[in-house]
Amino acid sequence: MTPQKLRIGLVAGELSGDTLGAALIRDLKRLCPQAEFVGIGGVQMQAEGLTSLYPLERLSVMGLVEVMGRIKELFAIRDGLVDAFTGDQQIDLFIGIDAPDFNLRLSAKLKPLGIKTVQYVSPSVWAWRQNRVHGIKAAVDLVLCLFPFEVEFYQRFEVPAVFVGHPLAKRLAPHHQTESGKQALGLSPAHQVVALLPGSRGGEVSRLAPLLLDTARALHQQNPALRFLIPAVNSAREHQIRVLRDALPEPLRHAVRIMTPQDDSGQIGRQVMAASDVVVLASGTATLEALLLARPMVVVYRVHWLTYLIARWMVKIPYVALPNILAKKMIVPELIQHDATPAKVTAQVQRLLTKPTDWQAQQQALHDIHVELQGGQATCAAEAVLALLPQEQVA
Repeated sequence: MTPQKLRIGLVAGELSGDTLGAALIRDLKRLCPQAEFVGIGGVQMQAEGLTSLYPLERLSVMGLVEVMGRIKELFAIRDGLVDAFTGDQQIDLFIGIDAPDFNLRLSAKLKPLGIKTVQYVSPSVWAWRQNRVHGIKAAVDLVLCLFPFEVEFYQRFEVPAVFVGHPLAKRLAPHHQTESGKQALGLSPAHQVVALLPGSRGGEVSRLAPLLLDTARALHQQNPALRFLIPAVNSAREHQIRVLRDALPEPLRHAVRIMTPQDDSGQIGRQVMAASDVVVLASGTATLEALLLARPMVVVYRVHWLTYLIARWMVKIPYVALPNILAKKMIVPELIQHDATPAKVTAQVQRLLTKPTDWQAQQQALHDIHVELQGGQATCAAEAVLALLPQEQVA
């Protein structure tokens, strides 16, 4: 009898997870060429062979209060995946990629059914809601951690976890030159460029894009030679941003360029940051890419006021931006909620644009973290998850 093919379920909840998932699928196919992949992913994971049962966009929601407005739909998607993963799309292994509030609940449904479960990208359990670690221990067989300190946290609670690093930490050179990034996008090296990244979710863009465009207006008044780049990860975000951009006065409108993907690589945000002198971006996983590119940055964020109050009460660490968390000190400005005003953001960006010593100091600090992330003995993520299965099943 021909052995049944190995089928792996994967669920990513946003663009950064799609990038991680695509890389993981490539490595899994290298080790197990006959494997099949099903779940939820974007264009990158689908290009690697994933059959996506729902659009990735349906999981792209951020914030405690914001999720409540979509809770019925999210539960329906979760239950639909359970039915598929235990029915006509029976899987042997499940990997939840980021999106912990969704994926850990899904894992908790699948693990009792005998399906091995993995969480790829640790939730920020070390930062807030630390009691979640007990639920994680019950829901998953393994946590794949991007940062070494996360493994140390899980070891205290006897949760199986391995440090796998971030694929970009080794792929991106620590000594990135802005000139080459500008050249790749056909920009003049003579122009100072500011990248504006309001996020990949519709809710994020609606809250942050007006703030970033008001900042661009103030910066352009001070220096009309400045150029601004905004990446739009898909057609929905492009339309949302373009409506706001087209309402700007001349000549600011011509100084703000919306960049759209030319392929399915999911790299438009990275390309924009690589071509920029300063990056203004939403707090989140994009800050890691900015860090690895050594792009001096200003981090901003706004959420529903109730989400902010709840998070402020529950967060156990002093920083929000990932570079500051990794450095254990403030190296990049954080302007969150009421501090996220055009005047304050403008002042921080202007400081980086006009004070070379401040720009260089932040770039050096980011470079040092990148080098640290490249070090250590990271485990291969694909090998770690396949090790959960019987050897004959992955042969």
